[in-house]
Amino acid sequence: MLADVVHHLVCPVCGSDLALADRGLRCSAGHAFDIARQGYANLLPGNARPGTADTPEMVRARDDFLRAGHFAGLADRLAWDVAQARPAFVLDAGAGTGYYSARILDRSPDTAGLALDISKHAARKAAKAHPRAGAVVADLWRPLPLRDGAADTVVNVFAPRNAAEFHRVLRDDGLLFTVTPSPRHLGPLVEALGLLTIDERKTERTDAALAGYFKLDLRREIDTQADLTHEEVATLVGMGPSAHHVAADVLAERLERVPDPLPVPLSFVLSGYRRLE
Repeated sequence: MLADVVHHLVCPVCGSDLALADRGLRCSAGHAFDIARQGYANLLPGNARPGTADTPEMVRARDDFLRAGHFAGLADRLAWDVAQARPAFVLDAGAGTGYYSARILDRSPDTAGLALDISKHAARKAAKAHPRAGAVVADLWRPLPLRDGAADTVVNVFAPRNAAEFHRVLRDDGLLFTVTPSPRHLGPLVEALGLLTIDERKTERTDAALAGYFKLDLRREIDTQADLTHEEVATLVGMGPSAHHVAADVLAERLERVPDPLPVPLSFVLSGYRRLE
């Protein structure tokens, strides 16, 4: 899987091109990086720390919830929009388990992809998400291990946005697609369960953070509803940032106060940005 995308990669230490060598990746300066038996390469520099990377429990929760199809409408809409640009190579920056990458590549049969995430546990899943996708562990806040102008499209779903690096690795006039939750996402569950609130001005702040590097090209608001059991709600909470803030026993206690199952609003903002020169 990495063989399809290795020509886009560069060494995170010195910036030289990487090539497959034995069971790893190596640059001309001799820096070497192992390819795990699960198929992903760890391109974090030696002094990097994973910080708030997704834990094994969060990755399992995300995999279970997404496989159940609750975000399928969002994934299909994103895949359709990406396909209109006919990209040859897509970078999924903050890819998690590779769920969205797989949907995109299913929709675009001539496209190769790279799933990039700081969590090695997520990368293990992403490496097997699609036969035309490679997976690497890397930090979105550091220089990305890709050549200048390597990607036709960058996808960023519920992940940090590094405007300068996204701009660098995109080709001229390339596209960036972001997905963020809207303030309506999860509705009354936020207060009932003590979840992290969503910034009312999140979309505005995202636009401001990308200004100077990208211009807005399209925006879609996607609103659906899912009837979720208590178990499914716990899985949904466990896969996101609220997992760090609400203990499992506290969550279980709070869930007892709400109906089972219950209707949960799912609300997203899908934005497309075009790279500025």
